[in-house]
Amino acid sequence: MLYLMMALAFIASIVLTPIVKRIAFRVGAVDKPNYRKVHARIMPRLGGLAIFGSFLIAYFIFKPQDPISNAIEASFIPIETAIIIGALLIIITGVLDDMYEISAKAKLVGQLVAAGIVVIGGGLEISFINLPFGGVLDFGYFSIPLTVLWIVGITNAINLIDGLDGLAAGVSTVALLTLAAMAFIMGDVYVMSMAALLAASTSGFLVYNFHPAKIFMGDTGALFLGFMISVLALMGFKNVTVVALIIPIIMLGVPISDTFFAIVRRVREKKSISEADKSHLHHCLLNIGFSHSQTVLIIYGIAALFGLAALLFSQATLWGGILLISIMLLAIELFVEVVGLAGKNYRPLLNLVRLIGK
Repeated sequence: MLYLMMALAFIASIVLTPIVKRIAFRVGAVDKPNYRKVHARIMPRLGGLAIFGSFLIAYFIFKPQDPISNAIEASFIPIETAIIIGALLIIITGVLDDMYEISAKAKLVGQLVAAGIVVIGGGLEISFINLPFGGVLDFGYFSIPLTVLWIVGITNAINLIDGLDGLAAGVSTVALLTLAAMAFIMGDVYVMSMAALLAASTSGFLVYNFHPAKIFMGDTGALFLGFMISVLALMGFKNVTVVALIIPIIMLGVPISDTFFAIVRRVREKKSISEADKSHLHHCLLNIGFSHSQTVLIIYGIAALFGLAALLFSQATLWGGILLISIMLLAIELFVEVVGLAGKNYRPLLNLVRLIGK
């Protein structure tokens, strides 16, 4: 059944994407070249509509349902219904931005409302975590805002890496496949099905979006994928332990790292953290000398390594997990300093190595 669902979503995406492309040109939802962007010609946006449409077709035909949705005490509506409503609001927000370039505040409002529907309406929240060495950390009144912050943060993290042909779509596909694999291991059929459907829809879109792209997913696609990944990641790790919360962070290592070091970079350069620049991961790799396609494939590989690390971490002992996290953090720091992701003069670890070597 799952293979049929994925095949339907994939084929529907391939069929819908050219239709959406024509619609984008007709309504003026296009991306024009500028100094920050890599493409040199006008490109249609709204590609996320094809991903969303193909996902919905497969979803409503096969109707995957969360078996515990009605057991969530704080739920006003079934969680699967809340997710679809929230996703629809995210899509509307993305379409408006792709067509009219609405303000960042307006986009944030749309994201907050969508997250609120899932968290307050659907009852999806992390209210406490069990600490690894004993005890419980209860978030109390902060549980709802912290859950909303996670959803909005990941939603925007996917949007920030959408800078090269096929980049956000490919990284999202890797994250979704990792999430599906994790859900399979944990026996969560709903999350596995939803993640697999999204991965198939995004893969079909990639046929037209990989370099040289014929259409961009736009904010419609990037915000939708970020929203769905963030929500499914929370649903997939209902065992509220520190380990369970770390797994989705590792799994989404590429967008989270890129967003974190973008903030570090802008703070160091005394710029607004919301100010756009050309120093994201893909920009850094292009500046080193990699081609467009090579850069995208390298980041795919990095995303796959994060996915593998998440799978290993889920099966590791406590001390094995601590060792794995330590190695990952060291490797990330070295990589960031080598490529200049946090700024050209940010090299504390490399400078320490040179100092020790003298």
